[in-house]
Amino acid sequence: LFSFIFSQLSLSIIGEDFDKPIYATSHPEHINIIYVVEQSGIIRIINQTNKEESIFLDIEDRVHQPLFPADERGLLGFAFDPDFKNNGFIYINYVNKKDYTRVSRLAADIYLANKDSEEILIEIKQPYSNHNGGFLDFGPDNYLYISVGDGGSSGDPDNNAQDLTNLFGTILRIDVSSDSGYSVPSSNPFLNQDDYMDEVWSYGLRNVWRFSFDRLTGDLYMGDVGQNNWEEINFQSYDSNGGENYGWKIMEANHCFKSDQCDTTNLILPIFEYPNDANYVKTILGIRQKNMHGCSITGGYVYRGEKIPELYGKYVFGDYCTGKIWSFKYDDNQLTNLEDHSKNILNSINKKEFYLSSFGELANGEILLVDYVGDIYLLEKK
Repeated sequence: LFSFIFSQLSLSIIGEDFDKPIYATSHPEHINIIYVVEQSGIIRIINQTNKEESIFLDIEDRVHQPLFPADERGLLGFAFDPDFKNNGFIYINYVNKKDYTRVSRLAADIYLANKDSEEILIEIKQPYSNHNGGFLDFGPDNYLYISVGDGGSSGDPDNNAQDLTNLFGTILRIDVSSDSGYSVPSSNPFLNQDDYMDEVWSYGLRNVWRFSFDRLTGDLYMGDVGQNNWEEINFQSYDSNGGENYGWKIMEANHCFKSDQCDTTNLILPIFEYPNDANYVKTILGIRQKNMHGCSITGGYVYRGEKIPELYGKYVFGDYCTGKIWSFKYDDNQLTNLEDHSKNILNSINKKEFYLSSFGELANGEILLVDYVGDIYLLEKK
């Protein structure tokens, strides 16, 4: 499935000893100021200039605290407003202590967010403890995109991801350009249709843990975590009008989920899949699983930095369960140049395991990698 072309990629550590980090990014203008999101509800700053660390936001008192090793709840997403320089707004996505997903706006400066300024924009009662989605980011259209999982349990028992009358199993798209509340863009595909939710941009997704926009083209890549057999990457072109149905739970990746045959009419199938062949329980217990692809995709970024010219324009992604890291090129509906970078990258940090909870992107297009055990790395050329 994967080609093993030699690649000279390595990692350099930029921060360590964080508590269950699940995302990292830089300030939109100051690439030396790195923000690390901890699942428990704290966002910490690493100042690369003076090597000082500080707390940017602490909402542990509002955020669900992980109860067991595979607990997916907590503070899951963080994004700067595109006009942060002028309005000082940030956005977060978390599961609170009563199991509601909250998407909130807060006021902040570079070094400190005002926790008392929280304005809750969206609140969704989660029926189960897993599949909360949780990521959010701004598209090239300056609208806020939010991933919402299918609501959890196993196999989407309520068929939420195919039901447009709820927000589960979707990517949402909202306009937060006013100083309070939000509006629904007039171009959203299900606006004023029957009982459909106006905020839905696309659906048929199981649990998009991470998605990203190519900062050059505006194309959207979504890493959708699989159920039993397959992990997948879904793609949406920059010129899409939205409304795509990515197939869950009719399909799992390119395969019928429940039976040998299913109706794939009008479904948008993934551009890439790989086997869900690692054991999640073994991952939780720290048992190494060599020669496996993985069991939980971690979506990444199209590399648009300057340090690694041969990686330019390639989508970099990985798997949480195995720490595998791959890249491919996707142009004109053709996927090429698939490479496995895992061995070189893990050797560069002298690790056999890597719990790849997230990638992150600096303002200059360089890529960060987050190890759930506590370390933050910068992707570099060896």
